[in-house]
This record gives sequence, C-alpha cells and structure tokens, in this order.
Amino acid sequence: MMIKSLNTLNLFLLLIISNATIISPQVFAQETVPINMCVWDPIGKAGPVGQIMKESKIHAFNWGVDLSYEVYTDERIAIDEFKLGRCDAVNLLGFRVREFNTFTGSLGAIGAIPSYEHLGIIIKTISSPKAAKLMRVGEYEVMGIGPAGAIFMFTRDRSILQPKDFAGKRMAVLDGIPESEYLSQKYGITPVNSTIFNSILKFNNGTVDLTAAPAIVYEPFEMHKGLEPDGGIYKEPFLYITMQVIARWEKFPEGFFQKARNKAVEKYPEFVKFLKDPEATIPEKYWIDIPDHLYDYWVEDFRESRLELGERGIYDKRTLKLLRKVRCKLAPKSAECTASNRE
Repeated sequence: MMIKSLNTLNLFLLLIISNATIISPQVFAQETVPINMCVWDPIGKAGPVGQIMKESKIHAFNWGVDLSYEVYTDERIAIDEFKLGRCDAVNLLGFRVREFNTFTGSLGAIGAIPSYEHLGIIIKTISSPKAAKLMRVGEYEVMGIGPAGAIFMFTRDRSILQPKDFAGKRMAVLDGIPESEYLSQKYGITPVNSTIFNSILKFNNGTVDLTAAPAIVYEPFEMHKGLEPDGGIYKEPFLYITMQVIARWEKFPEGFFQKARNKAVEKYPEFVKFLKDPEATIPEKYWIDIPDHLYDYWVEDFRESRLELGERGIYDKRTLKLLRKVRCKLAPKSAECTASNRE
C-alpha cells in the first residue's frame, strides 16, 4: 500500500519523458547525449522508481538522450547533488523550485488554485511553446510540470472553522518554505519543523495539532489514528502542489524540453485520476464542510496573504497574476475579479 501511495512522487518522471512508440530505427543511427539524473524517491531503489526509470531510459532514447540516474531518499540531498553538478536533472516538489525558477516555483501559492481544472489550465498554458521563455532561467529549464496532489489540512480539533482559530495550535511545517514563518506569525501557530513523513507520524501521536497532506497518504499511514476522537479533514484543499523536473538545458538535445512538457500536458487527466481516487477511501465522517459564509473569510484571508507574500518577493507576482486570471475566467463574478488590489 505504501509503495502504491508514494508512486505519485515517481510516476511523474515516466509521464513527462515517456513516448508511446518503441525505439525507432532512425534513433539508432543518431548520436545520443549522456544524461545523469538525480531521482528523488522516498522509498529508495526498492520503490517503483526502479521500473519506471528503466522504461524512461528507453523512451528518452527516442529523443536522443542516453539516461542514467542515481536514487536518493532525501529530496534535499538530491537537490544539493544537482546544484553541485553531479547530475544534469532532478525532480522536486514545486515550492523547492523557487531557487531555480520563481515563476513555476510560485504555483503552490496558498489558496491560489481552487481545483484540478484550474491547475490543468495553468499547466497547459505555461507548458505551451509560447511560454517557453518563462521555463528557462539562466542555466536551468523546467523540463515538465505535473500535479502532485491537492493538499488538505488535517486537524485534531474539528471545531476550528476559521483561520483565526488556529492560534496556539502546533502545526507541522516542512523546512525550506519561506512563507511558513509569515503564516505562522499571522495565525499565531506554533510551527514544528518536520519532514514529509514524520509530519504524519507527529500528527498521529499528537505531537502536532495540524498537518497538511494529500489524500493519498490517509490509508497507508493510518491517519485515522490522529483524527480520532475529535479530528477531521477540511473538504476544500488549501493548495495544490506540483512535481517539477529541473535540468541544465545546455546538456540536452534541441527540442527535448518542449516534447517533455507536451507529454506532461497530455498525461494530465490520467495523473489527476490517480491522485483523486484515494479521496473516496476516506470515511465521510472525517470530512469537514466549512459553511459558505465562513468559507468566504478563508478565501479573502488567503488572498491577503498572497498579496503580502508577493510584495515580499516570496511569491512571483507574474504567477499570482496568471493564477488570478484563470480563477476569474472560470468564476468571473468573484469579488476579486473587480477588486482594486487585484493580484
């Protein structure tokens, strides 16, 4: 079960560089470029990444790349190895991308993406050839972007229905997220630095009162332990995270990156289904519906936070503007669409 649930962190690697055809004879006649990739898999070599990367090697060959890879269980180590030049590409969560590309690294702005439909439009838009210039910053380029899951807030106290009620609560936060300090101070939350895995363990044993996670971890990590007796999960995700692959563009054959981004867009519906199906396994009793009149407070509160974080340079204002345009395209009557202080 755990391997299946964590497949979301690795399947994306195959999706963005996969090709439906077998190796064509023409490929054997051309020279291939040797590429080494730092692959983050929290399970390690025993995880699904092994089989996925074997297939990826074949598919990448069609695009003129001889792909080799090293597997890391720690995302930060994989990123550090990439920065040191020991590999040519690395997969990482969207918020980690900011040090390479602030535009795509700001896609996970709090409350900025209301649904997978919105995210799909955004990824398709910025993955098009017209937006290629935004994908490259200095020596780095975004090879592909895909969904990594809707992130839900898990609470041990389901009576909390407004952001201001978080005051005094302990929340697991991942290291290296600049907005964590701002949000903790704003809501009076006590942040508890955690990793992806131990944030769930801390929630289950009561070390923290709040944690954020995709629905896909609920069953394998037995999160009902932390939800009993008075906890719940807010039904509306407060953000959507992405998995992105960053690479040194000069190392790759011309045209490789656009093919990869196109493939990620093509596979988007398939990947969303994989991520959404686990939501149906969570018992209805755990979901928390926030009343409409209170939900509006959340929406406005998150919008104010994004504006401030944009001013501080933590979020890229160009990204915030794009996200707002997509929201207003799908819901043109929203108050934010005519607000004087629009993102």
